[in-house]
Amino acid sequence: MPELPEVETTRRGIAPHLTGHRIERVVLRRADLRWPIPAAVAERLPGRVVDSVSRRAKYLLLETGAGSALLHLGMSGMLRVLPADTPVERHDHYDLLLDSGRVLRFTDPRRFGSLLWQPPGQTHALLAGLGPEPLSDAFDGELLWQRSRGRRSAVKSFVMDQRVVVGVGNIYASEALFEAGILPQRAAGRVSRTRYAALARAIQRILAHAIQRGGTTLRDFLAPDGAPGYFEQELMVYGRAGDACRRCGTTIRSRVIGQRNTFWCPVCQR
Repeated sequence: MPELPEVETTRRGIAPHLTGHRIERVVLRRADLRWPIPAAVAERLPGRVVDSVSRRAKYLLLETGAGSALLHLGMSGMLRVLPADTPVERHDHYDLLLDSGRVLRFTDPRRFGSLLWQPPGQTHALLAGLGPEPLSDAFDGELLWQRSRGRRSAVKSFVMDQRVVVGVGNIYASEALFEAGILPQRAAGRVSRTRYAALARAIQRILAHAIQRGGTTLRDFLAPDGAPGYFEQELMVYGRAGDACRRCGTTIRSRVIGQRNTFWCPVCQR
């Protein structure tokens, strides 16, 4: 599933083509994706200028004076800006036709993506209760330490909890815990304030670097310009079970934590 850097890469890729442009028409080839597509999308978007393209967690918002279209890529979704006459293929589920003669097209073989609507002045239920953005000033080690008190769940599951901090998915949680030297299975409530400060810094550095490098190349993800991301080749532990640790040479281990494959070095992390 595309994680925060992939979604932010997509936002940066499509924003210049949408911001300030009018949506002339909405073409829905399905009535639903993961959830039914609200009628408001087709009723309220046409004729509206996109004021901005923002991101909240892994959701993209196309903001207009009439409200915001709320987009999620799901597991395999991809947004591309194409010439309006580009032939439609099997898994192209909706188009937003722009006054520029281009179209924002959503392609999703698995149909786990979504297209929803957020009325002006309201917060969609999917966005309510989310934690702070990891690259914002609201996120730091003190916040992690305070929210972790008394928690027995694994620290990896804790930092992946969207109510604690948004957008720290499986790949980047494993990588940040390695950089901070923390065992992913350690109880969240037993991690010190000092180590949480190191973990928060690691999360921010790794996410920022991944965004700069274009996200992590996954099987189904391509950047909006068709180029793959470049962060995958730099991964220290994720997906490397049985390989030698790049830092100490010890064999990388893996296990399932919170229903997700987790990777760590038994020497570098404690």
